[in-house]
Amino acid sequence: PPGKPTLYGSVTRRGLSSDGVPDIVASEGFVAGEVTKKSILISCPHENVSTKFLAPYTSFCRIHQKSITCLDISSGGGLGVSTSTDGTMKIWQAANGEIRVRASGLDVLCCLWHSCSPVAMTLVRLQGSSSAWEMRCFLCLYEHSLWFHAGILDTAIVDRGRNVLSCSRDGTARLWDCGKSACLGIIADCGSPINGIAVGTADNSLNLGTPEKPPSEREVGTEGKILLLAREDKKLQGVGLQSRQPVFLFVGSDAFNCCTFLSSTYVLAGTQDGNIYQLDVRNTNAPIQVIHRSGAPVLSLLPYRDGFIASQGDGTCFIVQQDLDYVLDLTEADCDPVYKVASWEKEIYTCCRDGIVRRYQLADL
Repeated sequence: PPGKPTLYGSVTRRGLSSDGVPDIVASEGFVAGEVTKKSILISCPHENVSTKFLAPYTSFCRIHQKSITCLDISSGGGLGVSTSTDGTMKIWQAANGEIRVRASGLDVLCCLWHSCSPVAMTLVRLQGSSSAWEMRCFLCLYEHSLWFHAGILDTAIVDRGRNVLSCSRDGTARLWDCGKSACLGIIADCGSPINGIAVGTADNSLNLGTPEKPPSEREVGTEGKILLLAREDKKLQGVGLQSRQPVFLFVGSDAFNCCTFLSSTYVLAGTQDGNIYQLDVRNTNAPIQVIHRSGAPVLSLLPYRDGFIASQGDGTCFIVQQDLDYVLDLTEADCDPVYKVASWEKEIYTCCRDGIVRRYQLADL
């Protein structure tokens, strides 16, 4: 419990029922509740807390040979795309992990599915070049400064996808035109690496500022949008996407690694020291809530139903939902970092340093 000593206990399997469900008993101070073949509900009545531990429905061990750095699931849920430190990008069947497309010999950073087409975008370093990056399938991102070997750390799609956003270790966030493979402008120049970005529709009451000059006709869907910047210098920044004007600046406890929108009003951001901040963008003087489950870095955040999914550097991956009186822990990553989480309906996919893609079935929620 926050601010209190850690409580330790144990669970023991005494046997199996006729249909293969374990008979579980917990040590003093803990209670083993509902038990199935894939989940165990453990509670601590004295602290009034409960956690359901959920095992993967399926694990895909043969997609990559090394650490998986990023993954995404297509809008129809049929295909996955992932990148790895083994120098490959692969597209695979989400149901069984069967590989459909593979590309090798790449210095791959991140990947995502385009929102309105069956095409995956990946960011790679061009072979034989230390000063250029490429977004395969759509556009070339040559304009991020690589004076300090800065790489592109995250991307986001604007509206229906004619424009995309990128952020980099060079401290800039840029807007790109997919059709012409051209940079439409620098949205922000922070002077500090930007580890993650997210774009969302702003609340009507928020003042996003006015552009200093009319937007390019190639700029589509940026009006009324706000861009979140998770910065290395412990700052979470909001910028008007069309105006390029700062909207808010929040200082956290450590470097921000990731951020996401829960709604047009509320955002989440995770830090290197394990804090997850929930903020109201209309008043960012103080966080509405700070969630701290461990001191491990928060590596990814994903909105899910009326809550969110978070993954951390110690292998923790958990789901918080307003309609559940317990936290749902996605297990089996052990102590390896879970770098990214993707979802489609009731299916949750995670990628991990151990090289395994895990698929969780949440049909019982």
